[in-house]
Amino acid sequence: MNIYPVDIATQRDIRAVCAKIGTDPRALAYIAPKSRMLHFYADNVDYRAAGFLKQEMLSRGGDVAVTKHVIDGRAEKSDILIMGTQTQLRSLQEKLKAMDIWGLKEFREKLAGLMKGLAVSEWTISSPAGHTITLSMNTQLMAILNLTPDSFFEGSRVDEKGISLRAEECMNEGAYILDVGAESTRPGAERVSESEELARLIPALKVLRRDFPDAIISVDTYKPEVARAAAGEGADMINDVSGFTFCDGMPEVIAELKIPYVLSHITGTPETMREYEGHEDILRELAEYFTDKLAVLDEAGVSREQVIIDPGLGFGKNADDNFAVLKNIDSLRVWGRPVLVGHSRKRFTGTERLAGTLAVSALMAGRTSLLRVHDVKENAEALRIAEGISGACV
Repeated sequence: MNIYPVDIATQRDIRAVCAKIGTDPRALAYIAPKSRMLHFYADNVDYRAAGFLKQEMLSRGGDVAVTKHVIDGRAEKSDILIMGTQTQLRSLQEKLKAMDIWGLKEFREKLAGLMKGLAVSEWTISSPAGHTITLSMNTQLMAILNLTPDSFFEGSRVDEKGISLRAEECMNEGAYILDVGAESTRPGAERVSESEELARLIPALKVLRRDFPDAIISVDTYKPEVARAAAGEGADMINDVSGFTFCDGMPEVIAELKIPYVLSHITGTPETMREYEGHEDILRELAEYFTDKLAVLDEAGVSREQVIIDPGLGFGKNADDNFAVLKNIDSLRVWGRPVLVGHSRKRFTGTERLAGTLAVSALMAGRTSLLRVHDVKENAEALRIAEGISGACV
């Protein structure tokens, strides 16, 4: 007999191991939810609720970390860390259905929503151009094509004459989506007029759609009328780094066009965002931000099924902020939407930016739906190796 540890990080892992053992497939419905411990952080919880939750989770084999003064009653509120398997947390939710005191009803409803969001791992999004965008936890690449003379990475710059050649190269190397931008949003970049952006974008977009009728094309813009014009030329989605904060009217235009929309987090503007780097609690800020922004989109008539979440790495965040977001990237899945990460060659990836970019890509494999990158070939290889490791069976 040999006994040795195995790494069970996902339900796919437990299913693979059980298949090797020869477990009855009917048993997987009971085994899989027990394979992974989930962790949820909640702030400002009533001390009585905190104590109650701790006892309930302990009785189920889980636990809740609370401030030390919950026990002696000296704390009126406590942040908590709740730890348990899906099975334990669902059992807790059933118990809480009879508990409408101390804020436990709100806690139960929010926890149920978060767990429901985390359970979603496949998305099918239709574009007004007639294409279907299929996303999952098998990470795919979005290639960056910049129609700008001042984007921070010179290798991503193209013009109308060269865009088809570069697009074909990117798709052959493994890009699933082409992301075309006609205005730089690097730190310190000056804004360009709507007319100038359109003059750069529309001719190139016409060429791309002519040469690649089946390609999925995203347009990187924060201007509502540019988004409208891009959709008119066959763009499949809009990638708005501003979280619709730079211009009025983007939610209404997205609702009207019924076009997939990347909702990004940013603090400040390209001219000022470095002044906002260093957040006290970036994860809490992201949770509040996306909850509020999604509510605005809902109110404007944007279907939640159109939305992709992007934490906006580097946009008003320092290296520590970016690392915290990447380490906790799963927290962005609680809204039940695919997650896009745009880390490529950004300052926090270090002095050897391609190497740093590839390290991030490998760590994000299987944890995000899309990675927005400059170097498609190299990132595709990093994903292939990372996925080979994570998909290996014990």
